[in-house]
Amino acid sequence: MNARNVYLVGMMAVGKTTVGRHLASHIGFTFHDTDRVIEQRAGADISWIFELEGEERFRDREQQVIEEMTQRQGIVLATGGGAVLRERNRTLLRERGIVVYLRSGIDLIIERTRDDRRRPLLQVDDVREQIESLTAERGPIYEAAAHLAITVDSRPPKSVAADIAQLLEGFEPPRDVETGPSADRGGL
Repeated sequence: MNARNVYLVGMMAVGKTTVGRHLASHIGFTFHDTDRVIEQRAGADISWIFELEGEERFRDREQQVIEEMTQRQGIVLATGGGAVLRERNRTLLRERGIVVYLRSGIDLIIERTRDDRRRPLLQVDDVREQIESLTAERGPIYEAAAHLAITVDSRPPKSVAADIAQLLEGFEPPRDVETGPSADRGGL
């Protein structure tokens, strides 16, 4: 494994944090999660920040954390589901490491978030419709931001992490960074 940082992107509840911990352990990197860093610094959870300050201010906090964390070396960083919405974040992630998109079906996200009251974007009447809408909006952005993509679905997180580690072996993102669906996606 080369020494490039690894940044995990994807929808909420796809397992970025769990997979990220396993991946970091597997490749000997340290693990960080942007949402946990934000919560620690604010002394409050994400839903409270959203409620009190609004999404835009939360995204400002998120961008600051990404700016800082991507300057470190030897890390696996799990990003929040909306981190890729800002172009600056996408640029930092792509330029400072290898971005891996964790893909998942909508049903898995619904199953994993069914009783979760901590996700502010899911505090709506029709959760399925909201997840479908977010996936339609963000899916192409994740694809464009990522160097590699892997489908997680119901696979064990350790298995997903091992597959990512294998994809990362010898992988070097192109210098003239190509984005979009035609970019090198890896084999999974």
